[in-house]
Amino acid sequence: MATGLSSILEKKEYDRSDILAMLQCSEEESPILYRRAVTVRDRYIGNSIYLRGLIEYSNICGKNCLYCGIRRENHKVDRYTLTNDEVIEAALTAYRLNFGSIAIQSGENPSTAYVDNMEELIRTIRKLTRGQLGITLSLGEQTRETYQRWFNAGAHRYLLRIEAASEALYRRVHPDDDLHRYHRRLECLKIIQETGYQTGTGVMVGLPYQTMTHLADDLIFMRDFNIDMCGMGPFIEHSDTPLGARGTDNLFLKERFNLTLRMIAIIRIIMKDINIVASTAMQTIDPAGREKAISSGANVVMPNLTPDKYRPGYRIYEGKPGFNEINKTNISGLNFDLIPGTTLGLGVWGDTPHYNRRLSGR
Repeated sequence: MATGLSSILEKKEYDRSDILAMLQCSEEESPILYRRAVTVRDRYIGNSIYLRGLIEYSNICGKNCLYCGIRRENHKVDRYTLTNDEVIEAALTAYRLNFGSIAIQSGENPSTAYVDNMEELIRTIRKLTRGQLGITLSLGEQTRETYQRWFNAGAHRYLLRIEAASEALYRRVHPDDDLHRYHRRLECLKIIQETGYQTGTGVMVGLPYQTMTHLADDLIFMRDFNIDMCGMGPFIEHSDTPLGARGTDNLFLKERFNLTLRMIAIIRIIMKDINIVASTAMQTIDPAGREKAISSGANVVMPNLTPDKYRPGYRIYEGKPGFNEINKTNISGLNFDLIPGTTLGLGVWGDTPHYNRRLSGR
């Protein structure tokens, strides 16, 4: 069987059956997959791990996704929005620690006040850091005008996870109303890409009703959409949501974790020079989860810079870790003894070569 996997990995192009075979490889074979992914990463983008200081701006969300702990109808959540001073101080912390970039994440809010304030925050952060701090946004579905305004203000990356590339599966994990339309999500991704952002998306691994075929199609979707960044992680139940009301399915957490490692490795192998996040959700299941994701081809981590008092309010899934992981002696929160051969890419944006290739049509 290992010979079969090795044979697949020698191909220059991979079809759906190849991707399914990689997804379904045995635990004994999976190290072959991971080693190949790391080899591809180091060859095409280098061995640096890049930091995106995470700022969880607000947990107020207009959406009601069936899996998310900050969904609109979860009335057990203490809602918050950071003050501008708090956002700026977090950004300046990233700047002082030489992170290179920040990522501002929030529940979805299309209001005029929200859009205007975010534009001003982006401009202020760019000014105070002399244009040296990269800015990634993950602020959900917005209008074309809003995406353009934030881009013009100085944001240059945008992550909008499709969550499930299958329209049928997407509809099963979202309410059936006009606020949760698959084609609207897809349209927003296209607008983000057309606006000029380095464009990221991703999926949850281990959703109810999800099959291996769904996951293979997720990978093909991301490849064919020609994304620049990928952020995906295992589905972890939240008890205050419709899909998590029965509690966490611990029996399958390890299976979801291992399947996510394979998804990371495969997207690295088939897309080579994109940025791939080692998500905090991996650390929720395994304390060394982010290091294992890096050892499977990931190259970005997102240390949390949200003020401590707000972090319990941004529990989009159960058991989210990382409350006091960052200090001056270990700004990444990573254990580099577990990821030999990698270095920390400080003071740089860590842009992907794929973005420039895509713009040039290569």
